[in-house]
Amino acid sequence: MTKTDLPIVYSCSGCSSAAQTANCIAIKMDREKVAEMSCIAGVGGDVKPLVRTAKSGREIIAIDGCPLECCKHSLVRHDVHAKHHFVLSNFDVPKKKGVDPDPVLTMNAYIQIIEYIR
Repeated sequence: MTKTDLPIVYSCSGCSSAAQTANCIAIKMDREKVAEMSCIAGVGGDVKPLVRTAKSGREIIAIDGCPLECCKHSLVRHDVHAKHHFVLSNFDVPKKKGVDPDPVLTMNAYIQIIEYIR
């Protein structure tokens, strides 16, 4: 399977523990070749090559840390809709400022997301 056969995963990567959990999950998906991670900040910032990637027609997985859904909204600005959208607060991942992601909660959410998309 080539990279272009993989879905693209975007994640929130803000400053809260939930946002960083989303980022950790997307990185893990990329490293395990479940999906290819791309940059949501570039999509939200209208960076042309990154917007082109988002609009390429590949399956999209979006992972948001909280109900603000910044990742999802950044995609929708460009009329891109994720096939799978996850909000980690639905996986009992709390949003805390100044706190690192909990490895156990990260792995639990990751496993549930993988089970859902497969």
